[in-house]
Amino acid sequence: MSELVPNALHAELRALIASSRQRLAGAVNAELTRLYWSVGQRLRAEVVGDTRAEYGAKLLDQLGQQLANEFGRGFESRNLRRMVKFAEAFPDAAIVSTLSAKLSWSHMVAIVALKNSQARQFYAQHAAQDAWSVRELNHQIERKAYERTELAALQAPIPQTTPALVFKDPYFLDFLGLRQGHDEADLE
Repeated sequence: MSELVPNALHAELRALIASSRQRLAGAVNAELTRLYWSVGQRLRAEVVGDTRAEYGAKLLDQLGQQLANEFGRGFESRNLRRMVKFAEAFPDAAIVSTLSAKLSWSHMVAIVALKNSQARQFYAQHAAQDAWSVRELNHQIERKAYERTELAALQAPIPQTTPALVFKDPYFLDFLGLRQGHDEADLE
């Protein structure tokens, strides 16, 4: 048996394993993000629903200590606060489900830290759509991509479409069958 067959087989199996690991990591990430959102929603209802801020802070500290002892550092009070912010920033479960399939919890932590809700939506959409890494997302936030886009939109002239411009368009004239035997000057 040639050495090429085991090498090709090894490469194929290696690709299968890597692909499976990638899908598994994506599924785990999506489930973890949805869990954090659900925890945040529940805490938000309990903590924000109660107008006593001191009570809410103590409750998060107590729950954070209990949950961290049982489930690890990911559930410390600091992260519980992030989960509440996440649930506040993205109250729609359907949007969270869509984003969780494409963005990690680290992405969400960076996005939720933003104060402007339109900026959060912008960065979440672009990070998911353009498959930004967390590093790229942070870079885009640092260089103020949202603010630059907004500024550019404000400065861009709004194109004026008038009937005269539409009727001068040669594609429009062709579509209407007016180019044959007619000149643009005739139509003016």
